[in-house]
Amino acid sequence: MKRILLSAIIILVILSCSTSKQIEKAVSVGNYDQAITYAIGKLRTNKDKKSKADFIIMLQEAFNKATARDLENINFLKNDNNPENYIRIYDAYVGLDNRQERIKPLLPLYADGREIKFDLSNYTNQIINYKNDASAQLYDNAVALLKSDNKLDIRAAYNTLKDIEDINPNYQDVRQLMQSAHQKGTDFVLVDMINDTRKIIPIRLEKDLLNFSSYGLNNFWAEYHSAPEDKINYDYNMRVNLREINVSPEQVKERQVIKEKQIADGKKNLLDDRGQIVKDSLGNAIQVDNLKTVRCEYYEFTQFKATQVTGNVEYVNIQSNQLMDAFPISSEFVFQHIYATSRGDRRALDTNLIPFLEQRAVPFPTEEQMIYDTGEDLKLQLKDIINSYTIRQ
Repeated sequence: MKRILLSAIIILVILSCSTSKQIEKAVSVGNYDQAITYAIGKLRTNKDKKSKADFIIMLQEAFNKATARDLENINFLKNDNNPENYIRIYDAYVGLDNRQERIKPLLPLYADGREIKFDLSNYTNQIINYKNDASAQLYDNAVALLKSDNKLDIRAAYNTLKDIEDINPNYQDVRQLMQSAHQKGTDFVLVDMINDTRKIIPIRLEKDLLNFSSYGLNNFWAEYHSAPEDKINYDYNMRVNLREINVSPEQVKERQVIKEKQIADGKKNLLDDRGQIVKDSLGNAIQVDNLKTVRCEYYEFTQFKATQVTGNVEYVNIQSNQLMDAFPISSEFVFQHIYATSRGDRRALDTNLIPFLEQRAVPFPTEEQMIYDTGEDLKLQLKDIINSYTIRQ
């Protein structure tokens, strides 16, 4: 027990030394907030223990240096007298306030019998003032960008308006402007399906592929329509070109397996080398399994049919009629059904063969059904293309 306790104490000492070195290293390279995080983690429990005094001193040092650096940066930004700095000044004051709020729950802190003071300030007025100044400046920037005919500028305006909404919710008409910016900045894509396969594509497959509401798309700046809508000027045309459909002939493959196995078929008396019955100590005849060789002929039939659909997806700029990009798509669906019959004693068969004996031949799916069954994989490929492709680079 003493050894276990000693080992535990040694481990705790090693961990404490390791954390102390991490804090010292973080402070030495200017990662003050990281050092504060390490120190706070050590002081969340048993902060009044003597062994925690070093962490308290290091926390004070890191806090003072971080505060001094942030205030110096704020003064520099103020002296620059550039309105574009308002948001950076606001963020800096928020950072100062958040750092203090992390430390407040630990206070008061004592080391070597004295209270360790932390110079805390009230930044409320500065945060409010620069929040309003930053909001006004960002608002002006966004409004200027919204006058552009370039959709990338409109999207930049939306992001700026979102920054305002994050720091100053419901500021002026920001929410209405965000809706307008999203509408103006969205690329509208008209999707066409083109059949170059010389085969009839099932109508339900075409409907499924063009039902974009079922895709779960996450492309914020692109909206896909399978049919043109009034009052929308489409930017791009996405063409789903099905080039080739291959359907294999219906096949039935047959294989024969002959199995033999020794099985226990009742009991018999154990005989010695002289043909005499072997008895146990009580005079009873000893019985053993009566082994019997059984044989079974197993006939297995595999029904097989496959379909492959290949093509590509093209993005075309409607205004210039230029091909922007193309992606190959390919899907395969395989129908396979196994059934079997047997002749002889089924006990000779391996257990993995038995289930097929319960199956019977089934009708092959039609060519139309086979083509339709490739649809789920095609939808996944289209979804990946749409979600991963950025139309405007």
